[in-house]
Amino acid sequence: MKTVTIYTDGACSGNPGPGGWGAILQYGKFQKELSGGEEQTTNNRMELTGVISALKALKEPCVVELWSDSKYVIDALEKGWARSWKAKGWVKSDKKPALNPDLWEELLKLCDYHTVILHWVKGHADNKFNNRCDELAVMESRKFKETME
Repeated sequence: MKTVTIYTDGACSGNPGPGGWGAILQYGKFQKELSGGEEQTTNNRMELTGVISALKALKEPCVVELWSDSKYVIDALEKGWARSWKAKGWVKSDKKPALNPDLWEELLKLCDYHTVILHWVKGHADNKFNNRCDELAVMESRKFKETME
């Protein structure tokens, strides 16, 4: 299998509010940027959408080195929380409903298709790829903010 490195980030102006996501996919010397957004969303939905969109862009099963500054995404996958929420009908251990089950369902399927190795990166620090994803996400969220003003 090919090994692809993916960086993702999400942003939201207000929570909820206009949001965006950015992703960078790297394979060998090739690099591709993706981004998108929504008029009314949350930061966590944008974090999840960035990861989902990047994984969906891959045309075959890959080993994916996934870098994200979202503890919500990394911890829920790495610690098995998302699979536990699904097994319990999208209810968390505190008996409250798990948020974003539609996106988690899609992400878990993609994680079954690809071999995803998770990495947390400190946001707004010295990782140029994470910073570029943040720029893309903020740019997308501003598109929606401008149309609302």
